[in-house]
Amino acid sequence: MGTDTFWDLIEHARTIDAPFHEALIILLAARGVDDVLAFHAHFDALDTAVDRWDVWAAGYLIGGGCSDDRFMDFKAGLIALGRAWYERAARRPDDLAEHPDVQQALAAGAEEAVFYEEMGFLASTAYGHLTGNEDGFYPALDHYRAQHSEVEDRPHDMGEDFDFDNAEEMRRRLPRLAALYLKENQR
Repeated sequence: MGTDTFWDLIEHARTIDAPFHEALIILLAARGVDDVLAFHAHFDALDTAVDRWDVWAAGYLIGGGCSDDRFMDFKAGLIALGRAWYERAARRPDDLAEHPDVQQALAAGAEEAVFYEEMGFLASTAYGHLTGNEDGFYPALDHYRAQHSEVEDRPHDMGEDFDFDNAEEMRRRLPRLAALYLKENQR
């Protein structure tokens, strides 16, 4: 499965009249075990690419805080937004201030825009549908990676760490998101 096919599946799932993650599970299961594993390998690579402090800070503002687990859900949600928004947010996380889901959640006082926990587990669910053994997903993924010379835990640079609770620093680094989420008198 190539990168274009990965993103095409994401976009196709949006056209199905079902919750997005359920539609994507159905599409993946229809493709077979190898494509389910390839999809997850692409997912992991995209997840790692946005595993950065500036992206985490965006999730922190949008989510009203962002633990390690919530950051995983946030990165999964960035992927679920589709290729155009994922790439845009990867370049400039502050651009998420313009995303319609962020705008709608802000207007509704919700803190769940972009976060998408189910997205991180849909490949294992599709694998379980195909094999009847969801527990076998991670050993199969390890085997797939070994066959394709992929290493899961490559060290990567998260960029410069900074204090998410420092409003001045957040305003400097993510001015549009900070303008939406931080109060004027916050320091």
